[in-house]
Amino acid sequence: MKTLKYRTLSANKETVNKQWFVVDADGEILGRLASKVAFVLRGKHKTDFTPHVDCGDNVIVINAEKIAVTGNKLVDKTYIRHSGYPGGQKQTTLEEMMEKQPGRAVEKAIKGMLPKNALGRQLFRNLYVYVGPEHKHEAQKPTKLDLNTIK
Repeated sequence: MKTLKYRTLSANKETVNKQWFVVDADGEILGRLASKVAFVLRGKHKTDFTPHVDCGDNVIVINAEKIAVTGNKLVDKTYIRHSGYPGGQKQTTLEEMMEKQPGRAVEKAIKGMLPKNALGRQLFRNLYVYVGPEHKHEAQKPTKLDLNTIK
């Protein structure tokens, strides 16, 4: 009787090889940028992708204030939050958010494309969004990630 020589390998915390990438958001469309960054954060671009393990990479997004949106999304898109008290619902448009906290719009778009569970919260910690071209992760030697190469 022959025995099985090959087995499907499942990645775990010890075997995952994490890398650091820098993404320049200058002129990128918000939703397309978010879906591709979420793809890399999740680790779906790797051959050893395992759905229940954090096997994604760390991503640094710079120039978050220079993202683009199509159509009338600047004035029509609203973000809703609630304080938990009666009458505590607040609304903010994308235009107001880009004036006050430009990085928050990118974070919310990417977080919405991650799983809504403990793994998604862990993956979101691997994202770093900065307004402007500077970031503080030079010691990790991040490589530039071209979003057009990601399918």
